[in-house]
Amino acid sequence: MGRSPGSVIGLDISKGKSDGQVFLDKGQPFGHPFCFQHNQDGLKQLLDVITNVQIKAEKAPIVILESTGHYHQAVIQYLEEHGILFLVVNPLISHQAKKSSLRKVKTDAVDAFRLCELYYKEEFEDHKKRGVQLLNLRHLTRQYDSLTQMYVQVKLQFQAVLDQVFPDYRGIFGDLYSRVSLQLLKQFTTPTAFQVAGEANIANTITCLCPSRSDRWADEKAGLILAAAANNPFQKVGYSSHLISLVLYIDLLLQYQEHLSHLRSQVDALAEEVEAYQIIQSIPGIGSKIAATILSEIGEIHRFNHAKKLVAFAGIDPSVYASGKFTATSNRITKRGSKKLRHALYLAVLCGLRKSGSKRLREFYDKKRESGKPYRVALIACVNKLLHWIYALLVKQESFVDLA
Repeated sequence: MGRSPGSVIGLDISKGKSDGQVFLDKGQPFGHPFCFQHNQDGLKQLLDVITNVQIKAEKAPIVILESTGHYHQAVIQYLEEHGILFLVVNPLISHQAKKSSLRKVKTDAVDAFRLCELYYKEEFEDHKKRGVQLLNLRHLTRQYDSLTQMYVQVKLQFQAVLDQVFPDYRGIFGDLYSRVSLQLLKQFTTPTAFQVAGEANIANTITCLCPSRSDRWADEKAGLILAAAANNPFQKVGYSSHLISLVLYIDLLLQYQEHLSHLRSQVDALAEEVEAYQIIQSIPGIGSKIAATILSEIGEIHRFNHAKKLVAFAGIDPSVYASGKFTATSNRITKRGSKKLRHALYLAVLCGLRKSGSKRLREFYDKKRESGKPYRVALIACVNKLLHWIYALLVKQESFVDLA
């Protein structure tokens, strides 16, 4: 079923600019395509077009545009500030409409034209604005994940260099990447430098770096370091560049740790202000980080009027293939939704299936396995079930109740 008659403005958003086309009604394009920049002058130009269309059609037009990462945010914010109705279309929908066209023409103006045509063919739901608080939470959790990936890469590069300078050092401290471990290595760097410093000097440095630990612990670590240094396969560092790289990576690791710690505290503080955060954490297996990611990716639960829509948003709904008399019996999940939400739910299920996790989830998983479902199929079924639970809990504003 298509849209009721009315005017629409299609916008093809790109980096720094947009191309637009006006339709007064279905099959009635109005005027020539227009283009505006994403600055105050350009957005004022868009507002003038909207005003002119409203005068011509005697009714305010609706603006339709694709979701384009962050490029469309400036336009959306401007439209919201001026009370203009708009629809944000999933790129998959508009892409399918473009593919159905017999004419293989691809320009920004043509894309804007086709968005207008799509408006009259499809029945879109009105755009539901996300709250600023949850948008901030999503930005911070995604930034945290991005920095974590960079941190992991630096750790791998650091290990590669350490293996060519002092490979046995990684067994000295329980956590190679603790501040005392990294700062001590930065100060002495090579096995020879540790040997020259001597056990007493090393132990004293460890005590200064980690005053909460005992002198006995510091002496023990100093002895282990000297034993490892004496047995080190590289008695001389072959390349001075390795030492430069080692110190550089240590500095980067310490900086990443500081930034990640700051971001973590910001995420926790922001999430604590949202009631839904506590509700999600009531499910066994879901800790603070996973809960914050799930909450920030879902946003306001009222954006979804059914659990199945939330499942589709996460991309864990099954893809269905049927042609003629053939219907596929093995269907994969679509993976078309939020990748970060899927990953967080998957981790939540793995944690929930542990002994200290959710008994209800474990019971559901065991039933799937007993019925012959493979491991990964059973896991995806658990992810689906978990998301249904989350939807119900958030809608009812209730905490999770596990089996006794």
